[in-house]
Amino acid sequence: MEKLDGKALSQEWRGGLKTRVEQWVAKGGPVPCLAVVLVGDDPASQVYVSHKIKACAQAGIRSIEERLPGSVTQDELLAKVNNLNRDPEVNGILVQLPLPSHIDEAAVVDQIDPLKDADGLCTENLGLLAAGRMRVAPCTPHGVIHLLKKHQIEMAGANAVVVGRSQIVGKPMALLLLQENATVTICHSKTKNLGQHLAQADIVVVAAGRPEFLGAGDFPKNCVIVDVGIHRKDNGKLCGDVRFAEVAETARAVSPVPGGVGPMTIAMLLENTMQLTMLQNPGVTP
Repeated sequence: MEKLDGKALSQEWRGGLKTRVEQWVAKGGPVPCLAVVLVGDDPASQVYVSHKIKACAQAGIRSIEERLPGSVTQDELLAKVNNLNRDPEVNGILVQLPLPSHIDEAAVVDQIDPLKDADGLCTENLGLLAAGRMRVAPCTPHGVIHLLKKHQIEMAGANAVVVGRSQIVGKPMALLLLQENATVTICHSKTKNLGQHLAQADIVVVAAGRPEFLGAGDFPKNCVIVDVGIHRKDNGKLCGDVRFAEVAETARAVSPVPGGVGPMTIAMLLENTMQLTMLQNPGVTP
């Protein structure tokens, strides 16, 4: 079994990006700047944001952290996003999800200027992805594609199954796999006979949001499994949507949790910030 090591690839990617940032700045481009908006005091979100801020520093990208109380109103949050939209020194904006229940997440994401949408989740950028004219892609599925390419997993002609249909992972994941010429099936909570779909799969991306949901008996032998889920068990340990120890015995390749998709999500956030900075400064030759 081959381990799809997202941690190693992420570190490699950040090193290359740091060099590109330095070259960009040397040619007169601005230092890319990512603004991260954190609402409330959710412990997991605070950890994720701290990782993103640290990763920015390692890649030579400037970061701004905007913390707002959990009681913030939707209008106040939209006003904050608008201020960042208008700030010429901010190249990328990320609003950390999930948001408190009284906030309309879709409205907030769509308030972000599409040319500053570092998560690639606003309607315009998702529409461009669906049309095959990608500006920036959602970070997690884009990271999955690069992880598969790094490990020379052939996607063209492969039967790929995506378990999950969220706007953040499932739907854009299917679109990106289609762009790589895979034959894609999307499965979800209403899918009948999930096992029949999985039985024909060469590649499975699991984003079901259910801890240790699938095991060795759910996948064909020599299947490539990418586990997008991340959960904390009662004993404090992290796990994914897949029972890793089981599938490690039969799969061709598996991404671990932690250390698989998560680090690549952050790497793609940095990549998107760089790409948006370049789009905003067309007069600078990269």
